[in-house]
Amino acid sequence: MSRHFAPPARDARIAAPRWAVWAARATVLCTVPSCVWRLSLGFGVDVGFTGRLGSLYRGTPIMVYVLILSVLSQAAACLTLGLVRPWGEQVPRWVPWLGGRRIPPPAVIVPAALGAVAAAALCAAVTLVPGGPLANPDFPQGTAGLIMDVCYAPMLAWGPLVAVLTIAYARRRRPVS
Repeated sequence: MSRHFAPPARDARIAAPRWAVWAARATVLCTVPSCVWRLSLGFGVDVGFTGRLGSLYRGTPIMVYVLILSVLSQAAACLTLGLVRPWGEQVPRWVPWLGGRRIPPPAVIVPAALGAVAAAALCAAVTLVPGGPLANPDFPQGTAGLIMDVCYAPMLAWGPLVAVLTIAYARRRRPVS
């Protein structure tokens, strides 16, 4: 008796490779230092802004702004985990009306690809463009500037990591012929 192995069914879940799981976790960690830095600013820690920016970046409005921005950036980073977890392929059963339904790959791939491009472009524009926002003399300088740079540097990896994970997700989810 010979054994024949059938190819996986069209909707069979192919597990994400270990490297992709680590990369997805890294995307979440990329945003943590900048969130901590921003929240420090929002809660009144002197992070080195001077002049007009120093007076602008104080008080309740900036606290609300950085809190919302930090929560949104962490939530967006956490969505990257869906590229390597089952809930990125099938809606969890506990979700009303949609629970258990298969998620069409384009519904994940398109927003993830757009997010990768947006994150990479935004981070590059802020950090790499000569005369960009970091050239403002009111931005933190010296040790405070170094701390800000160290906190924001991991963000440069966010877009490329999401792009690589999106490609891996698309390959895993392509139809088996």
